[in-house]
Amino acid sequence: MSASGNTNPSNPHTVLPHPARPRSRATGRTERDAPAPQWPEAPRPPAGAPNVLLILTDDIGYGASNTFGGPIPSPTLDALARAGLRYTEFHTTAMCSPTRAALLTGRNHHEVGAGRVTESATAYDGYTSIIPRDCATLAEILRLNGYATALVGKYHNVPDWESGPAGPFDRWPTSMGFEYFYGFLGGGTNQWSPGLFLGTEAIEPPHDDSTYILERDLADRAINWIHRQKSVAPDKPFFMHYATASGHSPHHAPQEWIDRFKGQFDEGWDRIREATLARQKACGVVPENTLLTARPDEIEAWDTLSLDQKKVYTRMIEVYAATVAHADHQIGRVIDALRDMGELDNTLVIFIQGDNGASAEGGPHGELNETLFMNGMSEDLPALLEHLDDLGGPMAYNHYPVGWAHAMDTPFQWFKQVASHFGGTRNGMVLSWPKRIAGKGGVRSQFHHVIDIAPTVLECIGLPAPRVVHGVEQTPMSGVSMAYSFDDAQAPSRRKTQYFELVGNRAIYHDGWVAAAGPVEMPWAFPMDVRSLDEIRWELYHVADDYSEAIDLAAREPSKLRELQALFWIEAQSNHALPIMRGTANLPGPPKPSAVRGRNEFVFYPGTQRVPPGSSPNLANRSFSIVADVELPSQESTGMLFAQGGRFGGHALYLHDGRLVYHYNLLGTARYTVTSRVAMSAGRHRLAIDFESDGGGYGTGGTATLRLDGEAIGTGRLERTVPWVMSYVEGMNVGLDAGTPVSEDYRVPFRFTGVLHTVKVTLR
Repeated sequence: MSASGNTNPSNPHTVLPHPARPRSRATGRTERDAPAPQWPEAPRPPAGAPNVLLILTDDIGYGASNTFGGPIPSPTLDALARAGLRYTEFHTTAMCSPTRAALLTGRNHHEVGAGRVTESATAYDGYTSIIPRDCATLAEILRLNGYATALVGKYHNVPDWESGPAGPFDRWPTSMGFEYFYGFLGGGTNQWSPGLFLGTEAIEPPHDDSTYILERDLADRAINWIHRQKSVAPDKPFFMHYATASGHSPHHAPQEWIDRFKGQFDEGWDRIREATLARQKACGVVPENTLLTARPDEIEAWDTLSLDQKKVYTRMIEVYAATVAHADHQIGRVIDALRDMGELDNTLVIFIQGDNGASAEGGPHGELNETLFMNGMSEDLPALLEHLDDLGGPMAYNHYPVGWAHAMDTPFQWFKQVASHFGGTRNGMVLSWPKRIAGKGGVRSQFHHVIDIAPTVLECIGLPAPRVVHGVEQTPMSGVSMAYSFDDAQAPSRRKTQYFELVGNRAIYHDGWVAAAGPVEMPWAFPMDVRSLDEIRWELYHVADDYSEAIDLAAREPSKLRELQALFWIEAQSNHALPIMRGTANLPGPPKPSAVRGRNEFVFYPGTQRVPPGSSPNLANRSFSIVADVELPSQESTGMLFAQGGRFGGHALYLHDGRLVYHYNLLGTARYTVTSRVAMSAGRHRLAIDFESDGGGYGTGGTATLRLDGEAIGTGRLERTVPWVMSYVEGMNVGLDAGTPVSEDYRVPFRFTGVLHTVKVTLR
């Protein structure tokens, strides 16, 4: 099959690459001899083709949701499981961008350039973050075969240097098969104040609605889109990818949802793991002989913690549980809408609970602001206690400690990023299609991977994978359809081999065995582990009998281990995983494409908003100046001139009460404010901040000087600055601050009330 968007009238399910178009040219023939006019025929899906709702949540481990024995109620997922099937040996890649790229293309993540998250791309083929055109997405295939297509929620597969307002937009969702996109591009976002896009246009959530939260907004948008589609074209099936991100930090939920979980985790992570495994055995999602893997040395025993630690840590997991449960509720609204429309019976619903295991990026103690871990920083316990009531609300960007990540991945070892073990890669999956699946409420234990979803959807619809799309010959999909398992719980798994690799953590599954090498380092570790990959010991598990990878057989079965190690390197080579890229930092080599690299001067105009870090000047660890050319109508002029970041890390130059202010927010751990000694007079002026860095390392301090038409009008000391990442969610704004405020001195939207001509940024 080839795909171009034009169908062969003799076979409406075969799409031709070069269709013959009807012409009305003069030919010299009489009217009687002329061919009858005809319209090009629009593509049509096979008769009776189902709607497809592909749901993917974020950072939720196998042992989190009640559907798979966890402590967090998930009634929507439960209901779908009762109507369909639970898959208990389903796998992801251990991280978000790689999983999402593999899911949408049906190819292994390195094969589509997604060996790491987009922000950590390198020039090697497996790590560029560029999905090649010979690996068309499922959305594009279905669109070309007559489906309406939409993505609501998280994407995180746009190369970060292309995520700015100037594009290019070739790799944004609307150019990758999704006719409609409402959501965000990064790894996570603030649920109370998200950085949203409608298509390719940045939009703001309502600032006057104190009850706004993203999860409810996503459900509203999804329902409204489905209603519109079925109102206008009731017989046209849709493909919607619904990608909620509540499980990803920051963990935000309405207060009434947080209150529901008070006291439910007081027994601590060790006993929660034991209780979870008991429930998993009782509901049949793990074998009866499953062992609970040991708690690693990197995680403290719950009983050794102080009362204050327990108080903070239980509150953090209560908030997380509320976010996951609240997201499940909002997804339930979408399911209810389909049921009310009479569409649910012929809708293939695939619900993957987590794009990887639970996240350990909160470190040993959790964080009030999860951006701290990206900078090798952390808050102490008194600070966490002081802000305990802020957790889950708009004043926090919180993440729980690693002990809860381990518990949410019960019964497995490790967590997100650790692709060597099932704690990073095994996720619960439910598949429901009432019109087709007879064995409702069943459990399926065939070994499968996220790359198997696209072939499954195509088989359910009745479409072959295309050979050519838009004139580009396609790389065959790596996945295999799971449809064979619908009617036969005992059918042998058709996935015999699957490699895993992420940030140096490696594993290979083959015919009931797993060889694993990792973790190379802890996800929160600074400085990074200096051991070479060859020093990381390989383990061996017979997972056909040892579901949780609890019994290491490497010493007992050395020949089997060598066999699997050799197979890993073969698979890694054929899927472009070599050379192995350890860690998440950008490594030496050709630098990423960039619109800002090599430039020391930038001129920005009013209306420049939400420019992401990859497309804006990086002011970390260097001296700089910011000069605004303005006209002030009065001494009471106010508003934002230039801002990067927001409440959880950023800096801003603005007018407040007639005075010029520079505010530096060190990830919420410290705040430095420099205010002019004099008020600004009416007229045209150059208002500036000069920052002279101390130099000599990362995150060092410096001196900030405010200037009015070149004259110093205020100076102050910044003792420390952000060493690496100021904000990966809130970008750069000129003439306006939206999102969250850098300083609590003002409320957003904070718009400049004078005339702003330009803002010039100079790096020194």
